[in-house]
Amino acid sequence: MFLAGKSAIITGSTSGIGLAYAKALAAEGCGVMINGFGDAGAIEAERAALEAASGAGALYDGADMSKPDQIAAMVVRAQAELGGVDILISNAGIQHVAPVDEFPPEKWDAIIAINLTSTFHMMRAAIPAMKARKWGRIITTASAHSLVASPNKSAYVAAKHGIAGLTKSVALETAQHGITVNCISPGYVWTPLVENQIPDTMKARGLTREQVMNDVLLAAQPTKQFVQPEQVAALALFLCRDAAAAITGANYSMDGGWTAA
Repeated sequence: MFLAGKSAIITGSTSGIGLAYAKALAAEGCGVMINGFGDAGAIEAERAALEAASGAGALYDGADMSKPDQIAAMVVRAQAELGGVDILISNAGIQHVAPVDEFPPEKWDAIIAINLTSTFHMMRAAIPAMKARKWGRIITTASAHSLVASPNKSAYVAAKHGIAGLTKSVALETAQHGITVNCISPGYVWTPLVENQIPDTMKARGLTREQVMNDVLLAAQPTKQFVQPEQVAALALFLCRDAAAAITGANYSMDGGWTAA
């Protein structure tokens, strides 16, 4: 358990990629604070399982990632109850799809706030203690859309391009403090959020389940396979190792070849 004695916050981690991150860290002895929305009973079950796996603390905090004061309070709580924030994984995100001239301004504001600005607030709150310890790992979940664009996703693409730039800037600022800052940019990941889109797309387009998966969701991924949450988490876990200390300011594509095309 190479992360015994370390603690982490993972935003947007009550399901999907975020929960996979938390499970991977906990399996290596890391205390974790998960965050997000969902059924209270299901969240508590996951929290208890993480605590059992890590042998360390596991907390849940429902901070709203669009509220800077709640973000700051979550970091303070993690420092008080887990002993610090050695690892920060910024994963919270939402989506809305529409042409830019029909895009609701409130949806733009919400996507930028949660997908991009929350990461700034998390970094700002967590980095001072990392500097004091001379060790830290910051990982941001970007997207293939941090590198390429798709129509009707102006806010999401803008936010993910912003995440890539923010990651690079903060990596340079913290390079001499024992802190690394990196992006992981997945393509389509097989999560409940993606799976739940399939029936509506089948109905709207008159397609079979297989056609939706291969010809719509995986159209841009040459492997024609979804990225698995555990694969994303495994890369994050490597970036937390001392062997990855020289890797900072990087943007790792994990997209089945999407951005190579």
